[in-house]
Amino acid sequence: MKTLDHQRRLEGALLFAAFAACVPLANWLIGNVGTVCAPNGPCLLPVAPGLLAPSGVLAIGLALVLRDLVQRRLGLLASATAVAVGAVMSALFAPPALVIASTVAFALSETADLAIYTPLQRRGLVLAAFVSSLVGLVVDSMVFLALAFGSLDFLAGQVIGKIWIVLATLPALHWLRKRDRRLGLDPV
Repeated sequence: MKTLDHQRRLEGALLFAAFAACVPLANWLIGNVGTVCAPNGPCLLPVAPGLLAPSGVLAIGLALVLRDLVQRRLGLLASATAVAVGAVMSALFAPPALVIASTVAFALSETADLAIYTPLQRRGLVLAAFVSSLVGLVVDSMVFLALAFGSLDFLAGQVIGKIWIVLATLPALHWLRKRDRRLGLDPV
């Protein structure tokens, strides 16, 4: 029992750190990685035929799933704390022109994710993480684009890019759920 509790806390701390790392990573990606980088604008990546998205979608899609896992390992309070820490980090690491958009979008999307994940988690990790991430990524995309660029021109690309990342995590979530059951490591 004590070993499982130690494992839960250790994994939770690692997930918390990975979640927090997504924030500066997203802000770095948006200014440095892409097939096209607009002057004083975002670097863009193709996410589907004919659709581009700011490259930060890669890290933000992952952040939505990691927040769910922080909650699974450490509980609701730790997850809410992770959202607050992420918002502060967003304010610290975002390019000056994107500080407000990045911070507000992050805080609102992760809070929406938390609000959806919490009641759904009883129905299963994969379902809860998928649905809550979908809601969070739409909120993040709309708020970020509206505040950062005053336009929703990249909305489809943002949503699709984040969905790809969320979908890519589903096999790992399925494996984690099976491993947790085998070990007797119940969610908090």
